[in-house]
Parts: sequence; structure tokens; C-alpha cells
Amino acid sequence: MYANQKNKLYILMEYLEFELPIKELEDQLQKCRVIGKESEVDVTETCIQIEKKLKVTTTDIYKNLSPWQKVQLSRHPNRPYTLDYIKAICGDSFLELHGDRNVKDDKAMVGGLGKIGDQSFMFIGQQKGVNTKTRQYRNFGMANPEGYRKALRLMKSAEKFGIPVVTLIDTPGAYPGLEAEERGQGEAIARNILEMTRLQVPVIAIIIGEGASGGALGIGVGDKVLMLENAWYSVISPENCSSILWRSWEYKEQAAEVLKLTAKDAKKIKVIDEIIKEPLGGAHRDRIKTFETVKTVILKHYSELKNLSPEVLVNNRMEKYSEMGVYKG
Repeated sequence: MYANQKNKLYILMEYLEFELPIKELEDQLQKCRVIGKESEVDVTETCIQIEKKLKVTTTDIYKNLSPWQKVQLSRHPNRPYTLDYIKAICGDSFLELHGDRNVKDDKAMVGGLGKIGDQSFMFIGQQKGVNTKTRQYRNFGMANPEGYRKALRLMKSAEKFGIPVVTLIDTPGAYPGLEAEERGQGEAIARNILEMTRLQVPVIAIIIGEGASGGALGIGVGDKVLMLENAWYSVISPENCSSILWRSWEYKEQAAEVLKLTAKDAKKIKVIDEIIKEPLGGAHRDRIKTFETVKTVILKHYSELKNLSPEVLVNNRMEKYSEMGVYKG
């Protein structure tokens, strides 16, 4: 996915199946421009026509995405991950902190202190890899119990010094291995949910990609829960839901539909508070714009929360989650 040309790192764009019409037009546009540069033929009008068609095609494709296509987009190999957001938002001020002071440092869960302007934040989130080696190193973004305990340690440190917490959620789920269960995976996630409900500092949670099951909930309790437009948030992934209900992964598209896992669905049932608009084509199409949008949203919500007393913060948070799933006839 990454290549080096003249000592500059750039991202090789990859395309999902439903994006292939866009790829064809972009290839045509690129060839047209090359012809214009290498010959005396005036291709200006042709390029303009291709650009117009590309814009219309792109708009039509992305405004009519199915839930399964949104799941695919949330997993796009070019999509920015947690550390991409943190480094873009905080720059050189980010200081990563390691270890749970008990077992080890879980590479699937990252966290540390960073500044936006003059305000310090404790950033915590799951981190995926960009190639085979780093995906294995990061365990595909699936944290072990020590990852959640590291996250809790950082949250409690933030609470001690009055620093607001920002969590960035992007995981296919907590690691389901035997050794994770032996070290108390369920207890670690449950403990985090309990402790996050009563943290006495502002907590802003943002689903930036995949938000699956308890793996997401382990750092997903907040005063404000936000979700990128093409992310998904559900109790189970479409593939696993399909395998349980139909004994096959072939029905994953149908499962994605019935799970109501899109940002619009989550907002409708009040599981999240706000949808963060992505650039046309997804966050990977314009990373800089996406980073700026997320940064602005963090500051906006922090400004709404910073003057609330710890007691009000906790009471509002508890009330917010107590009302979820309650039906009033």
C-alpha cells in the first residue's frame, strides 16, 4: 500500500469492487493528461468532460451505499487509523505511554498525552497495521486484556490531573484467543465500562472505522459518542452474525442490513450523539480534511463539557446510558 519515490512516501490508492467505475474514469483522466503533456494535442475539453463524468459517478455511488458497502469502506486499506489521527491533530506534542503495569504493553491499544492548541488531552485507541508485518504486530487492532487495562490506567491518570479523554475506536473486536480469556478479557472490558461511566473528566468517544462488540465498548463510554459517516457500530460483525444465524458467511450483506450498524441507524436509535461528515469517497480520499474535521469536532464538544462539574458530568453520563434501549409507549 505504501511506496517510496524520490524519498517521498505516498499512498497507492486501492479500490473496492463498487469503486471500479471511479477507477476507470480516474485512469482515463490520468491518461488524458499524460497525452496532453507528451504531445501537442489539446486535450483540455476532453479532460473537462471526464472530470464532470467522474464527479457525477462518484456522487451517485457514495450517496447510495448499502450497509455492507459502508462496512467495506470502514475497512478500506487506505483509511486512516488511530495514530494517523493523533499525529495529525497533535503533531509533535503527542507522547505515547506504554504498558498496563501488570503483564505487558499491548500494541493493539495505543494511548498517550497530546495537545490541541494549549489544551492537553489523553488520547486512547485501537491501532491496526498497514501491511502484513505491522498487522501482526498490532494484532489486527484486536486488544488483549492488558490493552484494556492500559487504557484504564491512562484514563485514571487523566482523571487524576484533570485532563479530558478522547478515545478513537477502530476494532473488529477484542482478541478472542484462549490466553486472552485466561487473563480475564471479559472482566477487563466490563471494568472499563464501569470505570468510564464515573470518570470525573470529560470523555469524548469517536468511532473512526469498525466498532465491533465489547472490543469497542471497552473504550466506548463517553459524554459524547461520535461516529464517522462511513464507520459502523454493532454488537457483532456482519460475517459473524451470518455464520451464527445462517451457518455461512454468504449472508453477510443481509446481516449488515438487519444489524442497523450504520451511522444513520446508530444516530436514529440514540446510540451515538453525532455523525461526523466524511469527504466524498471516504476519509481516505482526503485525509487532511478528515483530520481537520475531527479536530474541530473534538474542540467543539470539549468546549460544551469543560465547564461542567465532575458531579454533573457523571450524572449526565449515567442518565444518558440508562435511557438507551428504553421504550416508552
